[in-house]
Formats: sequence, structure tokens, C-alpha cells
Amino acid sequence: MRAVNYKYVIVIVLLLLAIGFVIFRWWQGPLLPSYSVSSMPLVQTVVATGRVVTTSRTQVGSEVTGVVLERLVQEGDQVAKGDLLLVLSSDGVAAQVRQAEAELAELVTSTRPQAVVDLSKAEVQLAQARRNVARRRELAAISAISDEELEQAEQAEDQARNDLKAARLRAEALASGGVEEVLLRERIAALQAQLDKTKVRSEVSGTVLTRNVEPGDLVQPGRTLFTIALDGSTEIEVPLDERNLSRLALQQSAIAIADAYPKNPFPARINFIAPSIDSQRGTIEVRLSVDPVPQFLRQDMTVSVNIETGRREQTLVIPNDALANVQENNAQVLLLHNGKVQRQKVTLGLRGLAMSEVIKGLNVGDQVLVDATSLLADGARVRTEIQALPFSKNNNVPTNNVSTNNNNSATRNEPAVKLN
Repeated sequence: MRAVNYKYVIVIVLLLLAIGFVIFRWWQGPLLPSYSVSSMPLVQTVVATGRVVTTSRTQVGSEVTGVVLERLVQEGDQVAKGDLLLVLSSDGVAAQVRQAEAELAELVTSTRPQAVVDLSKAEVQLAQARRNVARRRELAAISAISDEELEQAEQAEDQARNDLKAARLRAEALASGGVEEVLLRERIAALQAQLDKTKVRSEVSGTVLTRNVEPGDLVQPGRTLFTIALDGSTEIEVPLDERNLSRLALQQSAIAIADAYPKNPFPARINFIAPSIDSQRGTIEVRLSVDPVPQFLRQDMTVSVNIETGRREQTLVIPNDALANVQENNAQVLLLHNGKVQRQKVTLGLRGLAMSEVIKGLNVGDQVLVDATSLLADGARVRTEIQALPFSKNNNVPTNNVSTNNNNSATRNEPAVKLN
């Protein structure tokens, strides 16, 4: 009988302990995840995807019409200024050049010497006509000849004088450096220039991006045959969501990763921010200069960039999911004080979707609830389970990545938080 009473006592005690534990847990409140506010370095970046572009491109065409006989380059070839790209048919122009050169040779070897002979002959004839006129005048003075014969002699002298002037003008025109030679040489130069245009050469040094011609094609002036990217500085063109404009500034540094070479990041720097917004896409064009340019980089290659828009060597940080009622730089958190919930206003600094900087309202070691939208009343008791902060995988530094509406590379070393 006494043993039975002990059993009842033990059961009652256990029940009381269980009830007391439940009441104690109820008094402590529900178990909720929380973050511990820490002081550490913080880097804010804008993450985006763009394409490699060269600062300048040139389009190569033909100045003359012709059939392509030979194409000497293709896409990807490196060319220097003056390199031959294309050869066009040139039979007609070449024949005209040979004809003009033959005419010049005839001028030098035949026409010019003949003009000199004709000039000498005209001088002799004029001298003879003058002597003839002198004799006729003597005879006319003694009435030995008629006036008509004297007049004929004088006319012959005038004709000889005119013939001499013509011969002299012709000899001067045909002389070395004269008008006829100059005209022929200019004609040959013009024809040679036309002949040279049948050989299309590069006017710049660079890389052939496109070719739009094949042997046998008929090309005409105005048609683009090749596109060449000029050697020189290379840029990455990135369309960023206009919401990121306030974070951007010239000369901000960035790390770029080509999708084709994810293990070879390279530095870049903002050197241009467009003065206007693309109203249809809601983006702003940003260009980043690359120096030095990696050898593997190609025109129009897809590249992901992390633009560093802010950095703190040491600051208070808090995950963004612990923030509520965010308005500009003001927000609210659920702060834990002596195990009780307390709504606390905070002032933010650097902001992203992963982490934010707390300028005012919290101290190192403070605990805040992960769910900032909880409906718990001020003063409610809770139990907490501290969660780890979202660190960067490679350097244990919280990363504030803000991405654009572009697709980001899946090969990043740091987790990117997309901005919707």
C-alpha cells in the first residue's frame, strides 16, 4: 500500500515538472532565428553582364567597280596598315595605262624631235622669205617687177613668220616638262591610281571582324567588304539598370570575367557613363576600359563585371532580410533586449540586397530577428538561434552585390544577389 503511494507521488512530481517546463518555455517565448550585429569590412558591388567592344571600327570598301579575283584575309586575321586585303579585275584600266605610257614614249622618242626639226625648218623658211622680200623691193624700186610680185613676196614672209610662231609653240609644248608631257604624265598617274584601287588595302592596323565578299563577286563603291577593329584600347559595354545610377562614378574599379574563361579574371575601370537613359529598356550605358588587355579577349565576347561602388574597411553590417519599412536610408529592425522584442529605428549607409551598413541605431553584439516583418508586439519574449552572416566564399567578407536586369555569369567566385 505504501509502495503504491510512492508511485503516485513520483507521477505527480513528473507532471508538475513537465507543466513547469512548458510554462517556462511559454514564458521564454518562441524559438526564432536571429543575427548578431558585427563590425567587419564591407564591399558593395554592382553586378552586370556586358560585351567587349573596341573603341573604333572601320569599314573597308572598294572605290571602283570590279570582279573579285582574290580575297587574302578572313575573320580574326590581324592586319597592318597597307596590307593587301582584296584584288579586283583590272584588265581595262591596265590597258589604258599601257596606252598612255606608249603615247608618252612616242612623245619623247618621235614627236618631240620632229617638233624641233619643224622649228628649225620654219626658221630657215622665214629667213629665206625675208631675203626674197628684200630682193623684190630692190627690183620694185627700179620698176623691174610689178607691185603684185612684191606683195606676194611680203605675204610669203608673213606666212613664214606665222609658221615659225606655230612651230615654236608646238616645240615648247612638246619640250621636256612641257604641257603635252605634263598632260600625259597626269593621265598616266590618274589611270595608275585607278589601277591601284583594284587592290584594296587596309588603311589601319587591327583585327578583321567581318568579311562580306568572296572571289567572283561583283563589288561596287559603297558596299562594305570588311569590318576592322582598330588596334588600341578595349572596352566593356554594359547596360545597367537605371536604379544603379546613383552608385556609379567615373574611375570606379571592377573585376571582369569572360564567360569563356571563368578562371581568368582581369581588372577594368569605368571611363564613360552615358548622359541619357534608354527609355525603352530603363538602362544606362556604361563603358569600362581594360588595360592591360588579356590576349584571350575577343570582340563581342560576353563578360560579367563586378563594379565596386563602395567600400568600408570596418563598419557595422546587417543582412537585409532583418530590415523592415525601408525608406531611403531609414529602416526598422526587431532588436532583442533582455530576451524581449523591441522595434528599433536604424540609419543605413552602403546598401545592397545581401547586406547593408548600419550607421546609427545598433551596436556591435546586438541581436536582431531574421524576420523583420514579424507581428510580435514590443516587449514579447522570444528565444533566439543565431544564424551565420552571408559571407563571401573566398575572403570571408560580406559582399553587397547589386545586379542589373541582365543575366549574370554562373561562374562567379562570389555569390551574386540579383536585384528584381
